[in-house]
Amino acid sequence: MAKFLNPYTDFGFKKLFGEEGNKDLLIDFLNQLLPPHHQIADLNFRNTENLADFSAERKAIFDIHCKAVSGERFIVEMQKAKIKYFKDRSLFYVSFPIREQAQKGDWSFRLETIYFVAILDFEYDEAEEKRKFRRDVALKDQDGDLFFDKLHFKFLQMPLFNKKENELENKFDKWCYFLKNLDSFENIPAILNEAIFQKAFDTAELANLSIEQRTLYEENLMNYWTLNSAFETAVETAVEEREIEIAKNAISEGLDNKLISKLTNLSVEQIEKLRSEMKK
Repeated sequence: MAKFLNPYTDFGFKKLFGEEGNKDLLIDFLNQLLPPHHQIADLNFRNTENLADFSAERKAIFDIHCKAVSGERFIVEMQKAKIKYFKDRSLFYVSFPIREQAQKGDWSFRLETIYFVAILDFEYDEAEEKRKFRRDVALKDQDGDLFFDKLHFKFLQMPLFNKKENELENKFDKWCYFLKNLDSFENIPAILNEAIFQKAFDTAELANLSIEQRTLYEENLMNYWTLNSAFETAVETAVEEREIEIAKNAISEGLDNKLISKLTNLSVEQIEKLRSEMKK
């Protein structure tokens, strides 16, 4: 059994970033992602259980209302989940805090800034994006100039963060290293021997959980493993189906089995079987 909890489980994620007593952890992490003018001075959580629409789905989302050092208020939507149509859902989710800002009566339509932050323990299934660990997205025009400065998406594909301890350059790197490797650490690495990370490790240490919390975490961990397995199976099935479709097209174009095998991960035997099925 690991010494520290898995931060990608629902329990682990909320323990680290979703409790009042750990707001300083969340503030420190988010301030590494946010621009200087939106450094957080304080924040409060919105109770997702009270949201009227799609409450079951939005349990994977933290609505975080923030106050910047400058006094400006803004909203962070924070998500960690493996879901289908991820980008579609991300756009859909930000419609909630946009719509909820509507005011009755005479309203100028002035909106607070919204950041959508997603910490993902999986990669998107789009090849051109798999090479990007971090993707910062905003609304821009055809020349790449910023069109609207009140809607931002920040996606972190954690499997693509591969820096070693001696390669960490800044506080953001340290947080990513912490999240990526937390449940495999046996001791606190020297480079993370800072007060904020010492508190994070103390929060995440399984020995500090109550019996009830430990039971809930283990249930969460089992669900996480099951979801991972189902997700990986779905991805493998989709890849295999695509390769079969490529092979069928190549067969129709008259290519030989060896060449088709090089174009796909299918064996010559599998391709020959496809040929026989297509003839029928």
